[in-house]
Amino acid sequence: MGNLPFIAKDLAARFDFDFMETPPFSEKVMERGVALAPEFACLPLKAVLGSFTEMLDAGVDTLVTAGGKGPCRFGYYGEIQRRILEREGYEFQMRVIDPPSVGFSVFYHDIRSIIPATQISIGKLARELSNAMAKVVVFDTLEKWAQAMRGLEAEPGAVNSALDDARAIVSQAFSRKEIKRARAEAQERFSVVRLDHEREHLTIGLVGEIFVVLEPYFNFDIDRWLGKRGVVVERSTNIADTVYPGGRHPVFGYNKRSIARAASPYLSHEVGGDGLLSVGASALFAKRGFDAVAHFLPFTCMPEIIAKGVLERLSSEQDIPVLSLTIDEQTGRAGVETRLEALLDLARARRKNQATAGVPVTRIERGWQVGNSG
Repeated sequence: MGNLPFIAKDLAARFDFDFMETPPFSEKVMERGVALAPEFACLPLKAVLGSFTEMLDAGVDTLVTAGGKGPCRFGYYGEIQRRILEREGYEFQMRVIDPPSVGFSVFYHDIRSIIPATQISIGKLARELSNAMAKVVVFDTLEKWAQAMRGLEAEPGAVNSALDDARAIVSQAFSRKEIKRARAEAQERFSVVRLDHEREHLTIGLVGEIFVVLEPYFNFDIDRWLGKRGVVVERSTNIADTVYPGGRHPVFGYNKRSIARAASPYLSHEVGGDGLLSVGASALFAKRGFDAVAHFLPFTCMPEIIAKGVLERLSSEQDIPVLSLTIDEQTGRAGVETRLEALLDLARARRKNQATAGVPVTRIERGWQVGNSG
């Protein structure tokens, strides 16, 4: 999911434990998860359950998953998956890592449960996690640059090549000094990509539940699909902002309070998961002059179902097209792409109507322009 594989490898190296990368999501993985999961469980539970069976069959003896709190059912997944897998006869240990927001003592205990060393001080844990967090922010920043540049690249594929090179550079960094140097080298790699800033393009905001927004297999690689069609993309959800302490969102650029304030005319309280973020980010995208918003949610996701209803009102009042796409194991690429094409057509028509009516175009402020003009 997103940059999670890079992050997991980094943590394994820092705390010296064996790590097996989750197999890529595929039709086979989904079939296994769907066969075991409750029918109306949401997509992330089924997908991760299928991955767990693949790893257990490969000899893994300990599974690690994230915990959670609040109305979203995500916090129950670890226990549900453990019971299902034990019912199927698997023998293993399940470790659930709750986020720091639940309480640092709980988080520290959870981390210690997967670290083989007999002793690790709170100071060392805090130091290594701080370095790992800095690296997570860089990884997600690389994606933000790529999403913003693909729709303007003068040479097709140049941004993807730069992203691959930049990820390889950052992956080798370990200390804070090395991470800072790697970020500068990665930015230099992006800076040589020629961009056509005069090209007519749309700017689309992506919001929704983190799993389907970040995982290319389930959103049909929407970032690259839109980029090929000359669309500049900005995503509200990423790993770094989700786990960053203190309510800061260093990659998206808006803290938790700012997002809640933007959402408040439409949704005044948390509804679990990424529901409030989806509404607040959409309001911010509208204010900044984006052409449209694409909203991804898993089938039966309670927080995003609430957000979906609210976004209909926001779309009407803010005069911005919003397309909500519900994803499950039955969703096909053709249907999703057809609806996205319709969203782009609607956004182009809206822009044309605004130009005819003499509506001034809002200048979109961006801090990602690291490419060369072509």
